Amino acid sequence: MSAASCLLTEDQFLCSICLDVFTDPVTIPCGHNFCKTCITEHWDINVPYQCPNCKKLFYTRPELQVNTFISEMAAQFRQSAQQKASSSSSEQQAAKPGEVPCDVCTGTKLKALKSCLVCLDSYCETHLEPHLTRSGLKRHQLIDPVENLEGRMCMKHDKLLELFCKTDQMCVCMLCSISDHKNHDVVPLKEEYEGKKAELGKTEAEIQQMIQKRRLKIQEIKHSVELSEEDADREVADGVQVFTALKESVERRMNELLNTIKEKQRKTEKQAEGFIKELEQEISELKKRSTEVDRLSHSEDHLHLLQSFRTLNTAPPTKNWTGVRVSPPSYEGTVVRAVNQLEETLSKQMKKLFEAELKRVQKSAVDVTLDPDSANPWLILSNDGKQVHDHDVKKNLPKRPERFDTCVYVLAKQSFSSGRFYYEVQVKGKTEWTLGVARESIKRKGIITSSPQNGYWTIWLRNENEYKARDDPPVLLSLKSQPEKVGVFVDYEEGLVSFYDVDAAALIYSFTGCCFTEKLYPFFSPCPNYGGKNSAPLIISPVNHTE
Repeated sequence: MSAASCLLTEDQFLCSICLDVFTDPVTIPCGHNFCKTCITEHWDINVPYQCPNCKKLFYTRPELQVNTFISEMAAQFRQSAQQKASSSSSEQQAAKPGEVPCDVCTGTKLKALKSCLVCLDSYCETHLEPHLTRSGLKRHQLIDPVENLEGRMCMKHDKLLELFCKTDQMCVCMLCSISDHKNHDVVPLKEEYEGKKAELGKTEAEIQQMIQKRRLKIQEIKHSVELSEEDADREVADGVQVFTALKESVERRMNELLNTIKEKQRKTEKQAEGFIKELEQEISELKKRSTEVDRLSHSEDHLHLLQSFRTLNTAPPTKNWTGVRVSPPSYEGTVVRAVNQLEETLSKQMKKLFEAELKRVQKSAVDVTLDPDSANPWLILSNDGKQVHDHDVKKNLPKRPERFDTCVYVLAKQSFSSGRFYYEVQVKGKTEWTLGVARESIKRKGIITSSPQNGYWTIWLRNENEYKARDDPPVLLSLKSQPEKVGVFVDYEEGLVSFYDVDAAALIYSFTGCCFTEKLYPFFSPCPNYGGKNSAPLIISPVNHTE
């Protein structure tokens, strides 16, 4: 085995946590080795359980058993290293800059191996020997070599600082403890050292936890950036596709419009050319007749004139042009029809966009239930917290600061202070309703105006077909169809609240540029019953992701 160990390097026997030779080495499931104490303390601090080398996650904490083979190899390596260190220590080295020199050496100062807290001197290997062999010196306290040993002495009593006054938080000597620090809480220096070392260990553990949390936050931020890049790429692709199709449609419609106008003009010109050609032919014939008439009128041949008069006096075969007109073509409606066709194309593209957008926001769906503690006493909530309607009968409920006492409002139990969330509400069969989100600090008593200024971002239906966004000022909405299911989407960081007609896959309205600083709650108002006219409930519906 010793021959085999000679072939291995020092790095193969070092724990990657403590960077020292293995002590009770254990092998974890991914195959990496650590000191048992090191990996145990690491997992006590860091959760989830993860290999420090390859970062492999373990969902349950692995059981640790000492790897006897590696343990024996490490022991042999340690023994070999100690032997090498012993053999090399005989070769005395001069103290280098930054190293503690021997206080006894004359001439070249050798490197000190130990410092004596009694003698207040540091010794090289040669001058240290008396402290290792003489009985009187063996009782002296030796430590690793340090400079400024005088700083370890009490300046007042010239005694070793071997005690710690917890009252004054300072190191003291034995005489100090019975004079200036009498009746103080004084403990041995080692005891305070152990306590402070334990505190440092706890502080180190807390620091490691803070480091781990920040590493996780870095991963979270990087993941957010990756998602943002994916969203940006998708939006660019969708935008390019839509605008390319729109551009092609515009060019196509423009060419069709120009061709239509040109074709009408061509037909008009062709008709006019035909008329002009026919008229020119008649003019040519008439000119011939005019020439013959003029010649005959100057003839003195009585017989010839009388014989030719009948044929020349008869009107030539010409067309009656009185009612003939070349009317300019009518272009009324040509451009309008082309624009209407373009608008139809744009509407189709917009519908595709809204369908894709709805698919994306539905991925942020959350489970929402109504909060009975916030519900107005006139409201009836279903046992599962998914439905609410006005009952025309006021219940006797305990007064709570979170309960709406006048307006028939209710909030969800769930609140959100970051990220995105989405939910859907069935409004089918209702003549009035209000939906949206509200911040935690909203007014809940008395008459309430639901506007963004007051902490409400909502849309409503009134009088069966009057839709409004309760913005500042309110916005009258023109919808192509009455929605039966409304989707509500919120992006907290973006400051966005959007409402969708789920069945039509159409955007109803968006509040943009909002500044959220509090928790947001889904908000519902089924509005008064009106004697059964508006008795249908608002129903929080499960989100069926659009395919």
